[in-house]
Amino acid sequence: MVYAGQTAATGALREEKEMGLLKGKVAIVSGIGPGLGRATALKLAEAGANVVLAARTEARLAEVADEVRALGVQALAVPTDLAEPQDCEALVEKSIAEFGRVDVLVNNAFMMPPFRRLDEYNVAKIQQSFEVNLFAPLRLSQAVIPHMRAAGEGSIVMIGSVILRKQTVNYGPYKVAKHALLGLTRSLAAENGPDGIRVNMVAPGYIGAAVVGLVAQMDAAARGIPEAQARQSILDTLMLRRAAEPEEIADAILFFASGMSRSITAQCLDVTAGEFAH
Repeated sequence: MVYAGQTAATGALREEKEMGLLKGKVAIVSGIGPGLGRATALKLAEAGANVVLAARTEARLAEVADEVRALGVQALAVPTDLAEPQDCEALVEKSIAEFGRVDVLVNNAFMMPPFRRLDEYNVAKIQQSFEVNLFAPLRLSQAVIPHMRAAGEGSIVMIGSVILRKQTVNYGPYKVAKHALLGLTRSLAAENGPDGIRVNMVAPGYIGAAVVGLVAQMDAAARGIPEAQARQSILDTLMLRRAAEPEEIADAILFFASGMSRSITAQCLDVTAGEFAH
């Protein structure tokens, strides 16, 4: 795939270099949906990894599994409710039974909490969302780490959010979840670095033009302004004047999954088209 600013030749050269980065490796990707989860699975497959796909919707898993296999690697679709501890354990057990190893774990699944003030939000509902947003990544990491430790290496990639950089009212439950996930990332990195296991985070901003359009639509309705004006006001906050597409965010995930980042751990890489500099 050729991105903005590339010629067909440079795009082809880049794809050729990426092929084989994960050859013979096995990657688990949770939260397979039509956006970032799918893009990540295909990106890792293009790099040569056999991919284990996890989500609740079997039809979607089957569809993405077919796309992965079409790239010449193996795919294992495992219907998984990540809010259930036994499902998390079973996902890793099935991966090991099928492939004998797990080299990469991408914790992409997320449950969006309602946009409410923290001082008005039901604590029990926050706890419920944390089952997917925090405890599922912890459980999956706990399950794969012994296998990575035995292999002497491994990469865990958490999917965060640019909300880490924002001070926005009504985003409290979301912000707390992502900060907790960042703390988990850095703690696991410190604990498991001596065993060759790296743990990093990718923090996307607006994921694609479609998301910008959706946010602009809601903003326009709330402020009583034209949707085009709302959309432009969002794009004006981005240095590149466009949102990063799912495939571009998946590039950053591939970077952390592969040996290109072999000396990088406990880091959070923003992929926001320049919304923030820090």
